[in-house]
Amino acid sequence: MYRQVPNIITVSRLALTIVFFFLLHVHEKDTFTRQMWIGFVVFVVAALTDAIDGYLARKWKVESVFGRIVDPFVDKILIVGAFILFSSDEFVNVAALKYFPDARNITGVAPWMCVVLIAREFLITGIRGVAEAKGVDFSADWAGKVKMIVQSIAVGAIMVDLALTGQNSFVRITRDITIWTTVVVTALSAITYIVRARRLL
Repeated sequence: MYRQVPNIITVSRLALTIVFFFLLHVHEKDTFTRQMWIGFVVFVVAALTDAIDGYLARKWKVESVFGRIVDPFVDKILIVGAFILFSSDEFVNVAALKYFPDARNITGVAPWMCVVLIAREFLITGIRGVAEAKGVDFSADWAGKVKMIVQSIAVGAIMVDLALTGQNSFVRITRDITIWTTVVVTALSAITYIVRARRLL
């Protein structure tokens, strides 16, 4: 039974991701801050389980094809999906405008930033597909892990800023720094994979 625990955690993270998106997409003006705090907690739990399922799979030596496919899929959906929602006009609705009456972008995330994140994922997925088709192991390296950590911190900072309705200047500055750091780190992490691919292929 324990052999299935990592996969169960992965599937649970996918369920948490759906809940997280629902909280971002459907919110009322009277419950906006509460839902953002709940969303923050849900996101933190989902992000932490990412480390747990991989650790258990390696420790128990029960790594599976299902885990290799679904685990990175859920990671990408969670992060990229969050950034897409943060950058969308749809997110700035009546509930949000109650607290941000003059805001055009209340999250600090611009659409082009999402393009950077998506382009990086498409590129690396393509390279990984070619490499593994040739029998070459192309697992995530240190740059990919750092990228995931930085992206998770950025999403968390955005959620806290939303929950505080932008009233804390320290949180707002921290949010902006982590967002821009995420864009830079995401772009740079692609370079390490490209160099690695040239050596391997």
